[in-house]
Amino acid sequence: MKGILLGISLALVLALGGCATTGDLEDVQARERMIDAKADQAIQDAQTAKTAANEAQARADAAAARAEEALKKLEEREQLASEREKQAEELFEKSMRK
Repeated sequence: MKGILLGISLALVLALGGCATTGDLEDVQARERMIDAKADQAIQDAQTAKTAANEAQARADAAAARAEEALKKLEEREQLASEREKQAEELFEKSMRK
């Protein structure tokens, strides 16, 4: 009888020893909430970074468009200057022939 009680007691201790206590569960839940909060913060940080990147891309695109427009105007002015130089040269040659 003592052996049976000892066996049952030992089995009961082993069975209960492997179970989590309320405190253990609360710790796990607290860690889970902390991880969730960190994940939420990481998502917000990523969204903020994406917004900043989109704004930077928009500014870069606008700057590129302005640079292209400036280059186009420069090419037009170079062409105009070349034409005027040619006209001046023709006038000079014409005046030298007289």
